[in-house]
Amino acid sequence: MISKTTIEEAMYEAMKQGATVMPPDVEIKLREVLGKETDDLAQQHLKISLENARLAKAGHGLVCGDTGFPLFFVKAGAKTQIEGGFGNLWKAAIKATKRCTKEAFLRPTMVDPLSRKNPGDNIGPGMPKVELSFDGEGDGLEIIAAPKGGGSEIFGTFYKMMFPADGVVGIKKFIIESIKNACYAGKICPPAIVGIGIGGTADLCMKLAKEAALLRKVGEPNPDPEIAQLEQELMAASRKLGIGPMGSKGINCVIGMHIETAFTHTAALPVAVNAQCLIGRRWKAIIGDNNKYQLTGEI
Repeated sequence: MISKTTIEEAMYEAMKQGATVMPPDVEIKLREVLGKETDDLAQQHLKISLENARLAKAGHGLVCGDTGFPLFFVKAGAKTQIEGGFGNLWKAAIKATKRCTKEAFLRPTMVDPLSRKNPGDNIGPGMPKVELSFDGEGDGLEIIAAPKGGGSEIFGTFYKMMFPADGVVGIKKFIIESIKNACYAGKICPPAIVGIGIGGTADLCMKLAKEAALLRKVGEPNPDPEIAQLEQELMAASRKLGIGPMGSKGINCVIGMHIETAFTHTAALPVAVNAQCLIGRRWKAIIGDNNKYQLTGEI
């Protein structure tokens, strides 16, 4: 049985790492992109971001100043048992988030949507967000903490209920227009990781897009060959927009194009886009039933 104390500590450490250490796959991709950009300003933007990441990893601040929304994605096995029940996942997330905020690993950015009142600890209705899923026959927990920056969420979120007759051509048009609107002034801090959801209901479609942006290794193709081909086509099209890092002149406003799909109604074609900024913040904690956890930046 996994103790609630272990879960709280694992969530805290994963969120702390997410705010201070760039994931290795993201860093590799940014260095790859740096070698392809020719514009001086585009190169400078990438160099500064990589230098910020180096300093943060060495203990000199955050990898990015906007730690945004505190998100936890938790995966349990069929045999997983938690002290006091699964409801303690949310209690542990609240404690971990409060601690991270108090210790300045998270900025207090969560406010009431109407009064704009800020409690100062990132805690309120719906926050921190905990997404629970089940997979496999194991007895452990996998926790991914993602302090998702405000810019990518605010300016990089798009949804449209299209007509089935719009087809793949209509999907491509909507996605490329969304990327252009999100990246042209550097609003989402590109080069972005773009998650795309196609199908399902409105909420499922957006969930697919967000998880595609946050929970896949950058550039990892969808296992379905047809969807992987669509990812490649959209990536190639994004490079023709003339937009580079932080909205400068360039070719890489996107470093990852990830699509997930779900069955939908015969009369529907929902499409959603959700972007993650170039920092790509996320970190994973894996807990065994021995009440020990390990941290990893690998997805």
